[in-house]
Amino acid sequence: MRIVLQRVSRGEVRVDERTVAAIGSGIVLLVGFTHDDNDDLFVHTAEKIVNLRIFEDDDGKMNWSLRDISGEIIAVPQFTLYGSTKKGRRPSFAHAALPQRASRLFDLFVDALRETGIRVQSGVFGAHMEVDLVNDGPVTFILDLAPPLKSG
Repeated sequence: MRIVLQRVSRGEVRVDERTVAAIGSGIVLLVGFTHDDNDDLFVHTAEKIVNLRIFEDDDGKMNWSLRDISGEIIAVPQFTLYGSTKKGRRPSFAHAALPQRASRLFDLFVDALRETGIRVQSGVFGAHMEVDLVNDGPVTFILDLAPPLKSG
């Protein structure tokens, strides 16, 4: 699983000129899955995201979490995060999870985020979306999360 996490002062996702998600201060997550991903990491990753201290306190230091500021999340499915541009001029998506599997994983991940008690909205899997956001800072992190190794 690969996530691009952006701290935002506001964010919105539109599909067919209709707003499907909108938040004020919080986090926009662009989320992609690869073939080996499974839901083993979702609870841990969701807790990590809502507790990351990436929001500024009164002294301008990153000491507050999403939970501390009562922020919100928009999660956006984005298979292009596993696109490779190493060869040729057309990206290869060979490492991206197949759509049916990725859709199920995305839904499970959004459920894990919601279980943290934070308000979560999402984009629409497989739709052409317009994502509008104001990156606050800018503050952006990339989370590359490998599934746990199978023993034995």
